[in-house]
Amino acid sequence: MLDVILEDYIEYIRNDKGLSSNTLDAYIRDLKQFKEYLDSNNFKSTIDVNKTIIITYLMDLQRNGKAASTISRNLASIRCYYQYLLNENLIKEDPTLNLQSPRREKKLPCVLTKEEVDILLSQPKQNNFKGARDKAILELLYATGIRVSEMVALNLDNLDLQLGYLNLEDIDVNGRIIPIGKVALDCIHIYIEEYRGEVVKVDSEKALFVNYNGNRLTRQGFWKIIKGYTKKCNIDKKITPHTLRHSFAVHLLQNGADVKMVQEMLGHSDISTTHMYLFATENKEIKDVYEKSHPRA
Repeated sequence: MLDVILEDYIEYIRNDKGLSSNTLDAYIRDLKQFKEYLDSNNFKSTIDVNKTIIITYLMDLQRNGKAASTISRNLASIRCYYQYLLNENLIKEDPTLNLQSPRREKKLPCVLTKEEVDILLSQPKQNNFKGARDKAILELLYATGIRVSEMVALNLDNLDLQLGYLNLEDIDVNGRIIPIGKVALDCIHIYIEEYRGEVVKVDSEKALFVNYNGNRLTRQGFWKIIKGYTKKCNIDKKITPHTLRHSFAVHLLQNGADVKMVQEMLGHSDISTTHMYLFATENKEIKDVYEKSHPRA
């Protein structure tokens, strides 16, 4: 049974906070669950709660197998409630003060094997504008690891086909210059020389990758492209526009590339972000060793 003060708070957030329906439902659900815990442990009112009780409750959630993200959200819901009570002068100090949310486990990105990359990149056929463009895009993303936002922002003058590199100085604050492999270079050359001119009718359009109307390709447009080829691949993984970026990083590290160099090519300001790919590489290597060595693997 909810106490009166908690009921007042729920009415307050329902009417005055302008929360989305999903956020509101989550707050109310978390607080009701917290109150049920208090009732089951003979705490009469939410006002009488101290820090130890909240810590014990969070530990109880953990013992019951709740994910770190769920526990963090519960603490956020409870913290908002007690900050409200403090602002209303109903309590003298906030029992959630300095309580830390549990660290969320970092989810490793979806990474394709080299064989799966070959399957995906073999889907577009270079016998028309769409096929040549899509082949060039996919090969470039895998060859350089650039972000999709960077890919759609590329202009013709960001590309040096003769020297074989991308210059992202006007796109990325880090001013990256990234080498491009021969396969990607050849595909881009075919797209530009044989097909881009079919749809681009004005010299003022500088975008490297364009749609059927001759305008710059958008992120949404590329989403449709990658989804279309993913269906044809029959690969049982959730492939997103950034999957080739993740695969680029992991495959470089698997083949001995220095993590600092991979960081620079990816444009990560913090090397700990790049270490995520190193962790994925180590996990695979451990799994491979286990499967080759363990008699029951």
